Amino acid sequence: MVDPTSDLEEDVDEESAPRCASCGDPALGVGRRTVTWVDGDDAVHRHFCSQACREAWTDERPSADG
Repeated sequence: MVDPTSDLEEDVDEESAPRCASCGDPALGVGRRTVTWVDGDDAVHRHFCSQACREAWTDERPSADG
């Protein structure tokens, strides 16, 4: 898998691209979105192939309210 913190250039193929957390398609191209947060000592990433899939995602991040 491609490093999720790097820029995904055009030469990344669909097989090695991260998968969309909503629909499972490759998260590539200019419409790609990524949500990142810290959970303990780990960085957690959720990739999306489009803004629509990002908006459809059921947010699993811990609430800032505690």
